[in-house]
Amino acid sequence: MTNCFRFYLLLAGCIACFSGCSSAKKIVVYKETADEIVFKNYQDEIITHQIKKDVAKCQYNKSQFKIKKDLLIYDKDPNYKVRLGVDISRHDGSPIDWKAVKKSGRDFVFLRVAYRGYQSGILKVDEHFHENITGALAEGMDVGVYVFSQAINEQEALEEAEFVLEQIKDYAINLSVVFDPESIPWEEARTDDVSGEQFTKNTIVFCERIKQAGYEPMIYSNITWEAKFFDLSLLKDYKIWFADYQVPPTSPYHFEYFQYGGESAKIPGVPNRCDVDAMLVPVGKERP
Repeated sequence: MTNCFRFYLLLAGCIACFSGCSSAKKIVVYKETADEIVFKNYQDEIITHQIKKDVAKCQYNKSQFKIKKDLLIYDKDPNYKVRLGVDISRHDGSPIDWKAVKKSGRDFVFLRVAYRGYQSGILKVDEHFHENITGALAEGMDVGVYVFSQAINEQEALEEAEFVLEQIKDYAINLSVVFDPESIPWEEARTDDVSGEQFTKNTIVFCERIKQAGYEPMIYSNITWEAKFFDLSLLKDYKIWFADYQVPPTSPYHFEYFQYGGESAKIPGVPNRCDVDAMLVPVGKERP
Protein backbone atom coordinates (compact mmCIF):
# COMPACT_ATOMS: atom_id res chain seq x y z
CA MET A 1 0.00 0.00 0.00
CA THR A 2 2.12 2.85 1.17
CA ASN A 3 5.83 3.06 0.79
CA CYS A 4 6.18 3.59 4.54
CA PHE A 5 4.39 0.43 5.61
CA ARG A 6 6.47 -1.53 3.12
CA PHE A 7 9.67 -0.07 4.51
CA TYR A 8 8.46 -0.81 8.01
CA LEU A 9 8.33 -4.48 7.09
CA LEU A 10 11.69 -4.34 5.37
CA LEU A 11 13.41 -2.98 8.45
CA ALA A 12 11.83 -5.72 10.48
CA GLY A 13 13.47 -8.28 8.28
CA CYS A 14 10.63 -8.66 5.82
CA ILE A 15 12.71 -8.51 2.69
CA ALA A 16 10.17 -10.88 1.21
CA CYS A 17 7.90 -7.91 0.62
CA PHE A 18 10.17 -7.06 -2.27
CA SER A 19 11.44 -10.47 -3.35
CA GLY A 20 8.33 -12.62 -2.99
CA CYS A 21 10.36 -14.93 -0.72
CA SER A 22 8.43 -17.09 1.75
CA SER A 23 10.75 -16.31 4.68
CA ALA A 24 8.95 -13.12 5.72
CA LYS A 25 8.68 -12.31 9.38
CA LYS A 26 5.09 -12.70 10.51
CA ILE A 27 2.75 -11.42 13.16
CA VAL A 28 2.72 -14.03 15.90
CA VAL A 29 -0.54 -14.43 17.80
CA TYR A 30 0.12 -15.95 21.22
CA LYS A 31 -3.42 -15.84 22.52
CA GLU A 32 -6.83 -14.94 21.16
CA THR A 33 -10.09 -15.15 23.05
CA ALA A 34 -13.37 -13.28 22.79
CA ASP A 35 -11.92 -10.71 25.19
CA GLU A 36 -8.24 -10.39 24.36
CA ILE A 37 -5.57 -10.84 21.74
CA VAL A 38 -1.86 -11.04 22.54
CA PHE A 39 0.55 -10.81 19.62
CA LYS A 40 4.07 -9.93 18.55
CA ASN A 41 4.21 -7.44 15.70
CA TYR A 42 6.79 -6.85 12.97
CA GLN A 43 8.91 -4.76 15.33
CA ASP A 44 8.93 -7.59 17.89
CA GLU A 45 6.70 -5.67 20.29
CA ILE A 46 4.51 -7.89 22.46
CA ILE A 47 1.09 -6.23 22.55
CA THR A 48 -1.93 -7.16 24.62
CA HIS A 49 -5.15 -5.75 23.25
CA GLN A 50 -8.52 -5.84 24.98
CA ILE A 51 -10.98 -6.50 22.18
CA LYS A 52 -13.63 -3.82 21.83
CA LYS A 53 -17.05 -5.22 22.61
CA ASP A 54 -18.91 -2.63 20.57
CA VAL A 55 -16.92 -3.07 17.34
CA ALA A 56 -18.05 -5.62 14.74
CA LYS A 57 -16.04 -8.83 14.90
CA CYS A 58 -14.53 -10.59 11.90
CA GLN A 59 -17.27 -12.36 9.95
CA TYR A 60 -15.05 -14.56 7.81
CA ASN A 61 -14.03 -18.17 8.23
CA LYS A 62 -10.34 -17.53 8.75
CA SER A 63 -9.37 -21.12 8.05
CA GLN A 64 -10.53 -20.64 4.45
CA PHE A 65 -7.97 -17.97 3.55
CA LYS A 66 -5.22 -19.22 1.24
CA ILE A 67 -2.70 -17.55 -1.04
CA LYS A 68 -1.53 -19.23 -4.21
CA LYS A 69 0.70 -17.49 -6.76
CA ASP A 70 -0.37 -13.98 -5.73
CA LEU A 71 -4.04 -14.96 -5.66
CA LEU A 72 -6.15 -14.87 -2.54
CA ILE A 73 -8.42 -17.90 -2.41
CA TYR A 74 -11.49 -17.89 -0.18
CA ASP A 75 -13.93 -20.23 -1.84
CA LYS A 76 -15.45 -22.49 0.82
CA ASP A 77 -17.68 -19.89 2.46
CA PRO A 78 -21.07 -19.61 0.66
CA ASN A 79 -21.65 -16.16 2.13
CA TYR A 80 -18.81 -14.30 0.40
CA LYS A 81 -17.14 -14.01 -2.96
CA VAL A 82 -13.68 -12.60 -3.62
CA ARG A 83 -12.80 -9.86 -6.06
CA LEU A 84 -9.11 -9.23 -6.67
CA GLY A 85 -7.40 -5.87 -7.00
CA VAL A 86 -4.18 -3.93 -6.65
CA ASP A 87 -3.12 -0.67 -5.09
CA ILE A 88 -0.77 1.58 -6.97
CA SER A 89 1.45 4.61 -6.42
CA ARG A 90 4.33 6.14 -8.34
CA HIS A 91 6.64 3.57 -6.72
CA ASP A 92 5.07 0.88 -8.89
CA GLY A 93 6.40 2.38 -12.09
CA SER A 94 4.98 3.90 -15.25
CA PRO A 95 3.35 3.51 -17.64
CA ILE A 96 0.94 0.89 -16.39
CA ASP A 97 -0.85 -1.27 -18.94
CA TRP A 98 -4.32 -1.24 -17.39
CA LYS A 99 -5.72 -3.56 -20.03
CA ALA A 100 -3.18 -6.20 -18.95
CA VAL A 101 -3.92 -5.58 -15.27
CA LYS A 102 -7.62 -6.17 -15.81
CA LYS A 103 -7.01 -9.19 -18.02
CA SER A 104 -4.98 -10.73 -15.15
CA GLY A 105 -8.17 -10.91 -13.06
CA ARG A 106 -7.78 -7.70 -11.07
CA ASP A 107 -10.85 -5.57 -11.58
CA PHE A 108 -10.42 -2.88 -8.94
CA VAL A 109 -7.62 -0.58 -7.85
CA PHE A 110 -6.84 1.85 -5.06
CA LEU A 111 -4.61 4.64 -6.34
CA ARG A 112 -2.49 6.86 -4.15
CA VAL A 113 -3.84 10.30 -4.85
CA ALA A 114 -1.59 12.27 -2.50
CA TYR A 115 1.02 12.07 0.23
CA ARG A 116 2.42 14.31 2.94
CA GLY A 117 6.16 14.37 3.62
CA TYR A 118 6.92 12.68 6.92
CA GLN A 119 9.50 15.36 7.75
CA SER A 120 8.66 18.32 5.51
CA GLY A 121 4.92 18.14 6.05
CA ILE A 122 4.41 19.21 2.44
CA LEU A 123 1.29 17.77 0.82
CA LYS A 124 1.74 16.61 -2.78
CA VAL A 125 -0.17 14.87 -5.54
CA ASP A 126 1.18 11.42 -6.39
CA GLU A 127 3.24 12.02 -9.50
CA HIS A 128 1.39 9.39 -11.57
CA PHE A 129 -2.10 9.75 -10.08
CA HIS A 130 -3.83 11.52 -12.97
CA GLU A 131 -2.19 9.26 -15.53
CA ASN A 132 -3.15 6.15 -13.54
CA ILE A 133 -6.74 7.06 -12.83
CA THR A 134 -7.39 8.01 -16.43
CA GLY A 135 -6.03 4.67 -17.61
CA ALA A 136 -7.81 2.56 -14.98
CA LEU A 137 -11.18 4.17 -15.60
CA ALA A 138 -10.76 3.83 -19.37
CA GLU A 139 -10.50 0.04 -18.87
CA GLY A 140 -13.65 -0.06 -16.76
CA MET A 141 -11.91 -0.82 -13.48
CA ASP A 142 -13.53 0.11 -10.18
CA VAL A 143 -11.40 2.82 -8.59
CA GLY A 144 -10.81 4.12 -5.09
CA VAL A 145 -8.07 6.41 -3.81
CA TYR A 146 -5.96 6.84 -0.71
CA VAL A 147 -3.84 9.54 0.87
CA PHE A 148 -0.66 8.76 2.78
CA SER A 149 -1.25 10.95 5.82
CA GLN A 150 1.25 12.52 8.15
CA ALA A 151 -1.28 14.89 9.68
CA ILE A 152 -0.39 15.88 13.23
CA ASN A 153 -3.71 17.51 14.07
CA GLU A 154 -7.29 17.86 12.87
CA GLN A 155 -6.55 20.97 10.84
CA GLU A 156 -4.00 19.08 8.74
CA ALA A 157 -6.35 16.09 8.39
CA LEU A 158 -9.02 18.43 7.03
CA GLU A 159 -6.44 19.96 4.69
CA GLU A 160 -5.68 16.48 3.37
CA ALA A 161 -9.36 15.77 2.81
CA GLU A 162 -9.84 19.02 0.88
CA PHE A 163 -6.71 18.35 -1.15
CA VAL A 164 -7.93 14.87 -2.10
CA LEU A 165 -11.39 16.13 -3.02
CA GLU A 166 -9.88 18.72 -5.34
CA GLN A 167 -7.82 16.05 -7.12
CA ILE A 168 -10.67 13.58 -7.64
CA LYS A 169 -13.50 15.97 -8.50
CA ASP A 170 -13.35 15.27 -12.24
CA TYR A 171 -13.26 11.47 -11.99
CA ALA A 172 -15.92 8.81 -11.45
CA ILE A 173 -14.64 7.37 -8.16
CA ASN A 174 -16.88 4.44 -7.23
CA LEU A 175 -14.90 2.87 -4.37
CA SER A 176 -13.84 4.40 -1.08
CA VAL A 177 -11.63 7.37 -0.33
CA VAL A 178 -9.11 6.06 2.17
CA PHE A 179 -7.30 7.71 5.07
CA ASP A 180 -3.91 6.09 5.57
CA PRO A 181 -2.00 7.44 8.60
CA GLU A 182 1.26 5.63 9.31
CA SER A 183 4.21 5.54 11.68
CA ILE A 184 7.78 6.02 10.41
CA PRO A 185 9.91 3.64 12.51
CA TRP A 186 13.23 4.03 10.72
CA GLU A 187 13.70 7.80 10.92
CA GLU A 188 12.59 10.86 12.85
CA ALA A 189 9.16 11.93 11.66
CA ARG A 190 6.72 14.72 12.41
CA THR A 191 4.14 12.18 13.66
CA ASP A 192 6.46 10.52 16.21
CA ASP A 193 4.74 12.13 19.19
CA VAL A 194 1.18 12.04 17.90
CA SER A 195 -1.00 10.10 20.32
CA GLY A 196 -3.54 7.45 19.44
CA GLU A 197 -6.24 9.83 20.63
CA GLN A 198 -5.05 12.47 18.16
CA PHE A 199 -4.73 9.97 15.30
CA THR A 200 -8.33 8.94 15.96
CA LYS A 201 -9.50 12.56 15.94
CA ASN A 202 -7.65 13.17 12.67
CA THR A 203 -9.29 10.11 11.14
CA ILE A 204 -12.78 11.24 12.10
CA VAL A 205 -12.25 14.73 10.67
CA PHE A 206 -10.98 13.32 7.38
CA CYS A 207 -13.70 10.69 7.05
CA GLU A 208 -16.54 13.05 7.91
CA ARG A 209 -15.39 15.59 5.33
CA ILE A 210 -15.16 12.87 2.69
CA LYS A 211 -18.64 11.64 3.62
CA GLN A 212 -20.00 15.19 3.48
CA ALA A 213 -18.68 15.48 -0.07
CA GLY A 214 -20.67 12.41 -1.13
CA TYR A 215 -17.93 9.77 -1.11
CA GLU A 216 -17.54 6.72 1.10
CA PRO A 217 -14.64 7.06 3.55
CA MET A 218 -12.49 4.12 4.62
CA ILE A 219 -9.51 3.58 6.95
CA TYR A 220 -6.31 1.71 6.15
CA SER A 221 -5.21 -0.28 9.19
CA ASN A 222 -3.22 -3.19 10.56
CA ILE A 223 -3.35 -5.05 13.84
CA THR A 224 -0.80 -2.79 15.55
CA TRP A 225 -2.82 0.29 14.70
CA GLU A 226 -6.02 -1.36 15.84
CA ALA A 227 -4.42 -2.17 19.18
CA LYS A 228 -2.20 0.88 19.83
CA PHE A 229 -3.51 3.92 17.95
CA PHE A 230 -7.06 3.78 16.66
CA ASP A 231 -9.97 3.90 19.08
CA LEU A 232 -12.15 1.65 16.96
CA SER A 233 -15.16 2.34 19.17
CA LEU A 234 -15.15 5.85 17.70
CA LEU A 235 -14.45 4.67 14.15
CA LYS A 236 -16.96 1.85 13.81
CA ASP A 237 -19.05 3.71 11.22
CA TYR A 238 -16.21 3.49 8.68
CA LYS A 239 -15.05 0.57 6.58
CA ILE A 240 -11.63 -0.95 7.20
CA TRP A 241 -8.96 -1.90 4.67
CA PHE A 242 -6.83 -4.34 6.65
CA ALA A 243 -3.16 -5.01 5.83
CA ASP A 244 -1.60 -8.30 6.90
CA TYR A 245 0.90 -10.10 4.71
CA GLN A 246 -0.01 -13.57 5.89
CA VAL A 247 -3.03 -15.80 6.22
CA PRO A 248 -5.15 -16.11 8.11
CA PRO A 249 -5.47 -12.36 8.74
CA THR A 250 -4.91 -11.52 12.39
CA SER A 251 -7.54 -8.86 13.04
CA PRO A 252 -10.32 -9.84 15.43
CA TYR A 253 -12.45 -7.14 13.80
CA HIS A 254 -14.42 -7.05 10.58
CA PHE A 255 -12.91 -5.58 7.43
CA GLU A 256 -14.13 -5.26 3.85
CA TYR A 257 -10.79 -5.18 2.04
CA PHE A 258 -7.67 -7.23 2.69
CA GLN A 259 -4.21 -6.18 1.54
CA TYR A 260 -2.52 -9.55 1.60
CA GLY A 261 0.70 -8.77 -0.25
CA GLY A 262 2.97 -5.79 0.30
CA GLU A 263 4.91 -4.92 -2.87
CA SER A 264 5.40 -8.63 -3.39
CA ALA A 265 3.40 -9.51 -6.49
CA LYS A 266 4.39 -9.32 -10.14
CA ILE A 267 1.17 -8.36 -11.88
CA PRO A 268 0.95 -8.21 -15.69
CA GLY A 269 0.96 -4.60 -16.83
CA VAL A 270 2.66 -3.18 -13.71
CA PRO A 271 6.38 -2.42 -14.20
CA ASN A 272 7.42 -3.07 -10.59
CA ARG A 273 6.23 -5.49 -7.95
CA CYS A 274 3.14 -4.12 -6.27
CA ASP A 275 0.61 -4.60 -3.51
CA VAL A 276 -2.30 -6.97 -4.03
CA ASP A 277 -5.72 -6.81 -2.43
CA ALA A 278 -9.01 -8.60 -2.14
CA MET A 279 -12.53 -7.31 -1.71
CA LEU A 280 -14.68 -9.76 0.26
CA VAL A 281 -18.18 -9.21 -1.07
CA PRO A 282 -21.36 -10.66 0.44
CA VAL A 283 -23.10 -12.91 -2.06
CA GLY A 284 -25.77 -10.95 -3.90
CA LYS A 285 -23.79 -7.69 -3.63
CA GLU A 286 -21.02 -8.45 -6.10
CA ARG A 287 -20.71 -4.87 -7.32
CA PRO A 288 -19.59 -2.07 -4.98
